[in-house]
Amino acid sequence: MDDENHAAELRRLRWRCRRGMRELDQLLTRWLDVEWATASESTRGDFLRLLDREDDRLWRWFLGHETAPDAALDLLVRRIRALPH
Repeated sequence: MDDENHAAELRRLRWRCRRGMRELDQLLTRWLDVEWATASESTRGDFLRLLDREDDRLWRWFLGHETAPDAALDLLVRRIRALPH
């Protein structure tokens, strides 16, 4: 992927990270900024699936009130929560 396409993809992803809650925005955007560039294709796919979830469900997962029913998503949620602020 050339630089222009890569930059456009990151802009689209950053927009998708914008949620109804600032806290979710920060969690998702931080992972995008810190981990996306070095993430495997599989992990990137998990992140895209995570972005498809509803905000209230994501928030319960990130707070630890529920776990994602999918092991890969649950692992990603835990990794995102563990990122330094």
